[in-house]
Amino acid sequence: MRLACLFFSSLLVLQASLATAANKGEEAHQKIVEAGQVYDDPELQAYVNRVGQALAANADDPGQKFTFTVLDSEVINAFAAPGGYIYISRGLLPFLDSEEELAGVLGHEIGHVTASHHSRRGRADITNKVVAVTAYILTGSADVADASTMYGTELISGYGRDMELEADRLGAEYMHRTGYDPQALLQVIGVLKDQEQFQRAQAKATGKPAGTYHGLYASHPRNDKRLQTVIGAAGELELDEYVESPEQPGEFRSHINGLVWGKSVQGQREENRYYHSKLAFTFEHPEGWTVESGSRAVVATAPDGSASLTITLRRRDNNASPESVLRASARGDLESGQELDQAGLKGYTAIARSAGASKRLAVIDYNYTYLLEGQATNSATDDAVLLQIIQSFRPTHPKERQAGTPRYVQYLQVPRGATFASIAASIRIPNAESQLRLLNGMYPRGEPRTGDWIKVIR
Repeated sequence: MRLACLFFSSLLVLQASLATAANKGEEAHQKIVEAGQVYDDPELQAYVNRVGQALAANADDPGQKFTFTVLDSEVINAFAAPGGYIYISRGLLPFLDSEEELAGVLGHEIGHVTASHHSRRGRADITNKVVAVTAYILTGSADVADASTMYGTELISGYGRDMELEADRLGAEYMHRTGYDPQALLQVIGVLKDQEQFQRAQAKATGKPAGTYHGLYASHPRNDKRLQTVIGAAGELELDEYVESPEQPGEFRSHINGLVWGKSVQGQREENRYYHSKLAFTFEHPEGWTVESGSRAVVATAPDGSASLTITLRRRDNNASPESVLRASARGDLESGQELDQAGLKGYTAIARSAGASKRLAVIDYNYTYLLEGQATNSATDDAVLLQIIQSFRPTHPKERQAGTPRYVQYLQVPRGATFASIAASIRIPNAESQLRLLNGMYPRGEPRTGDWIKVIR
């Protein structure tokens, strides 16, 4: 009886943890949608959802609800969040060659959900990962994401070798049941390993660290016997009846042709918001206020000069909290102190009173330490306005950053005598030849044949 009670108690704890994780996933998804980070292409969204739902219907838990979303991000990434929310970035799609490979990506992420990898990694880790990934998507800042223990673009990995291999096995099985060739999953992992090889080469040339993709696979998938065995076994599973591949010839290519490449072109800036292009921060101000940016400070001022907010910055001390920095730099007595937590940024604000005057002060950490000082002729009425401006301070969303010349993925039939080098010569992007090779599965060497259709950037 005691064992039964212990088991039931543990089950309740697990269910509570899963419910909490699912709520975190739903909350994060709403923030992503509200921030405009969903790629604006209804036909592509519907296509990805259709492929994903077909796989989900053949998963081990058909009662689990799944939501598939294409993110307007150039980062090469796909991940699953608690609650069945699965995301694939616009930046990953051009490097895939078929619907089967797309199914491989989605099937792998479905496998993470059905295998309950989120709960097996621990409740605190779930929360941190969701917060980190959401912060990265909303801000495009690896520094903000680092605050939640996530490194740069290393989003696809993080579960460890055994969980990644289990997700591959499950994903391959779901592909087979749906009619897709599980071997396409090997091609997907090959795409990710090629990206890793390219990034390592770039990191070596620039002296910067490089991220890793897809867990802990040290070798290329064609040399990983354990991985090949898992995926091969999925393709040999017996089915009650033959299932034809749902892929329609040419449909995948039609959605990739014209896909945005690189920075988002969904530029969107709000009125009554100041945007600092170099430091990538923004804040909202009341209508009629003016903002002047100088080399030493940014100053927002009311139309009649009765109130103002001055923003300066200093080098960040990672060992000092925003509250300790504010207390060390403030003059006078502090009151009404409160912590700030907005868009992944940590801060602290309080009112400082000295010699009969009061100021609204705040400290916010974002790459640097930002010091905000608000003053007003009538602090009793204007402090609420100053506090509202401070609370609106956040990183600039990727969609709000000024984009350059928009570029798109297009298919080109290779003319006689052309090479990747000759085609890349007319493409104005960094590492154009390497990018063309990566796009077309020929990195680091190989040349297209005359008449082949390849992906290029225009």
